[in-house]
Amino acid sequence: MKPLDLVVRGGTVFDGTGAAPIVADIGVADGRIVAVGPDLPQAAQEIDARGLMVTPGWVDMHTHYDGQITWDSRMTPSSTLGATTVVAGNCGVGFAPVRKGDEDTLVRLMEGVEDIPGAALHEGLSWNWESFAEYMAAIETLPHDIDVAVQLPHGALRVYVMGERGANREPATPEETQAMRELTRDAIRAGALGFSTTRTMVHRTADGDLTPTLGASRAEMEAIAQGLADAGSGVLQWVSDFSDFDEEFSLICDLTKIAGQPLTFSMVQADVVPDMWRKQMARLDEAVAQGYPLKAQVAGRPVGLMLGLQGSAHPFISRPAYQEIAHLPLAEKVARMRDPAFRARLIAEKPAKGHPFINSLAGAYHKMYAVENDAVDYEPDPATSIGAKAKALGVNPDELVYDALLADEGRAFLFFPMHNYCEGSLDNVRTMLASPNTLSSLSDGGAHVGAICDVSLPTFMLTHWCRDRTRGPGLDLAETIRAQTKDTAEAVGLYDRGVLAPGYLADINVIDFDRLKLKAPYMVYDLPTGARRLMQEAEGYVATIKAGQVIYRDGVATGALPGRLIRGRQPAPDATAQAAE
Repeated sequence: MKPLDLVVRGGTVFDGTGAAPIVADIGVADGRIVAVGPDLPQAAQEIDARGLMVTPGWVDMHTHYDGQITWDSRMTPSSTLGATTVVAGNCGVGFAPVRKGDEDTLVRLMEGVEDIPGAALHEGLSWNWESFAEYMAAIETLPHDIDVAVQLPHGALRVYVMGERGANREPATPEETQAMRELTRDAIRAGALGFSTTRTMVHRTADGDLTPTLGASRAEMEAIAQGLADAGSGVLQWVSDFSDFDEEFSLICDLTKIAGQPLTFSMVQADVVPDMWRKQMARLDEAVAQGYPLKAQVAGRPVGLMLGLQGSAHPFISRPAYQEIAHLPLAEKVARMRDPAFRARLIAEKPAKGHPFINSLAGAYHKMYAVENDAVDYEPDPATSIGAKAKALGVNPDELVYDALLADEGRAFLFFPMHNYCEGSLDNVRTMLASPNTLSSLSDGGAHVGAICDVSLPTFMLTHWCRDRTRGPGLDLAETIRAQTKDTAEAVGLYDRGVLAPGYLADINVIDFDRLKLKAPYMVYDLPTGARRLMQEAEGYVATIKAGQVIYRDGVATGALPGRLIRGRQPAPDATAQAAE
């Protein structure tokens, strides 16, 4: 056995395969695991894991760090919450390839779809690339705390090939679809992990326009799939309304055949079509039984908005009185709102027209909950909603919302479970998660920075589903760990991680499971230009290890930056060679 650089000693090891845990040491050398077993030799560095849980690092396959990875070495908050690998470039939005003059188009697309401030993107992005290969090279110039992978975004590809015509959703010519095929092939060969697209009306640019990729023709999508086939690698990531259900599902099945590669699509329960997920699940099961390599990405909790005075959404934004103070610093805004006359005027007002989503919040107080005691209840009892409390007290619910927004000097939030909570419980989410054809995903790390903080999903999966749930059955701990390590890694072609066994990357979490707890999200102003983003922390992560180096101790960065850019599919360890060592 090689001399050991690190031993994680005596922990309760969940190896990522779903097997029952064992008490063992984990020996690490040269960034990889070389031994798992009892009584390993002393190492240069030791972590006492007795009484603690030891898992693989989380592999988060659905993030939007496309900009942040070019200016920030730390993939926070993902890396402080146990992730050791993140995959960006999802939902068809990103920043390469790009022609001079199209930068603002891609920024407006990202800002609108993923709620990342455009000013921060303009300030932070260097744009010293054109091709996707050059974008990847730019990422590699900056060290990172964890591994990052990127995918080719359809929006950027379409605008690059077609210019304004692509942004305006005009049909691609045969010559343009051929160019997309070739560029897709080149990006995958350069190391893109896959290709992503969005085909939903929900996604809009910052100007309110539909995305360039909505309604892209079958011929265009088949050409792109052929590009993956030409490269012999890659995955397909898909977001769709499935409005023409049969045709859309037929298309994604056909694309997997053309590409010879797997495809995943997002699946949530939306209030407007509460049973669509069941239809998708049934068709998914049928397709998998027929041999199509499909899986659905699902979130293990509500896709929830954090509504607050510091954020990008709350129920009063469209009230004329609030518009008068919207520009003020938080402290001045709170002072004005504490004036009784101002309060009475705002609550008496009707919302201004032109804000359909914000105005709809006023009719959804039955799904709005105050965040209290530095914790979010992600499966709240509907009897504790703002609407239910207002009814019990016989008051206007706006009064309770007003008080909640002013709590903690205006830094408090209301939780609004937008998706996956139609019936007021997570029972349907449990059904989704229990399927062998779904993946635990959709954290959206790095995105929706003013309203959503689902980046903590992997931690929530452990605390809620495997320990704390009281409103129904939970989930098995070993299987839940596998679902966000081995399963997500393999889904994107990363067979070298997600398992604690000899030969695999030494990406490891040491967790005090009894103490593991998510804190409430809070706002920070650390993006370029001082722009805001939601941050969330957790207690109980004793150590996070990336490639054999401890990158966080009790949530505090050590200064180590061993992360790298992943280029393409990664093979599983050679078991024979490892055994020989």
